[in-house]
Amino acid sequence: MHVAHLSLTDFRSYETVDLGMEPGVTAFVGPNGMGKTNLVEALGYVATQASHRVATDGPLVRQGAARAIVRSSVVRDERRALIELEINPGRANRARLNRSPVSRPRDVVGLLRTVLFAPEDLAMVKGDPSERRRFLDDLLVARTPRFAGVRADYDRVLKQRGALLRTAAQARRGRGRSPRRAESEAAFAEAGAGDPLSTLEVWDAHLATHGAELLAARLELVETLRPLVAASYASLAPDSAPAGLEYRGTLPPDAGTDRAELAKRLRACLLEVRASELERGVTLVGPHRDDLFLGLGELPARGYASHGESWSFALALRLAAYDLLRADGGDPVLILDDVFAELDNRRRRRLAEMVAPAEQVLITAAVPDDVPGELAGSRFDVTEGGVARVR
Repeated sequence: MHVAHLSLTDFRSYETVDLGMEPGVTAFVGPNGMGKTNLVEALGYVATQASHRVATDGPLVRQGAARAIVRSSVVRDERRALIELEINPGRANRARLNRSPVSRPRDVVGLLRTVLFAPEDLAMVKGDPSERRRFLDDLLVARTPRFAGVRADYDRVLKQRGALLRTAAQARRGRGRSPRRAESEAAFAEAGAGDPLSTLEVWDAHLATHGAELLAARLELVETLRPLVAASYASLAPDSAPAGLEYRGTLPPDAGTDRAELAKRLRACLLEVRASELERGVTLVGPHRDDLFLGLGELPARGYASHGESWSFALALRLAAYDLLRADGGDPVLILDDVFAELDNRRRRRLAEMVAPAEQVLITAAVPDDVPGELAGSRFDVTEGGVARVR
């Protein structure tokens, strides 16, 4: 798989840009702030319909424009697909495949598969559990696009159940019918739900069903990733303690991956914390509160890993994801956004050797010397005036 063409209209800093690309290594070189990352961010958005830099679509649209358009021509097994995304902040986004509209933008997820490493990935090692959950879920969607729907269904149920719990919590605290509570009750009454608290059991069942599917997939993924991460980390940092992964969550590690059994155990956990949930007005158990433990030897990487070890661990996670997607069939596009400037010479060489065989590697760098000689290939210079091919 490789990207043959990228076209942007009113995306980030670009009014228009059109780039032709080939398999192999392509480097985007230019001073910071000129828009190098915007180019690879656009491709990441085509692959996942989310940005690795911001949580909402608003910043993706050039200031003063109403919408942004990203077009990408993707070649896989000698077949070409044109993916077009129209980004409309505050309104529904639209998608076209080979110039024909699709019913839902997420229907084109999976046509382009990327593995993107960026400085923000340090948060997977040093940051909150949400960063590690996102890593797992994004990889699930990349491997099996239907999990975009599973995750969306779980998030929808979590939101509805949270609204019920907030309404119940306000009632228990004796605050009367606050405007917020009245609004929630009116919404549920309109939906035929009646008393919000009486429907909690129904939402428990939905949460357990969708949560079990998401949880089982995460557990299976972690088992598959574990040796791949260990091997990638050992290659990048051979003198460090071994890297390990462990999924930690609502259920104990021996819970298994049978969906029906997991759903049963999740419902039991919900019943155990019912009083606390009604008091606090939030859902206290479920995959949305789980974590992926990253270890170096017997110690957690978070808080104990050096800066170099943290970078190596984050890289190992992405390289393991790349190896897994490649094993599924077809090389994903590997994107390294401003990575080499943060690595010492030894890690630069090791990383370059590991990624060189990939079908397509896209690199951003502030200066040409940041790109290892082993990864010489096409080069675009990125300046305030635009993007120009120089090699």
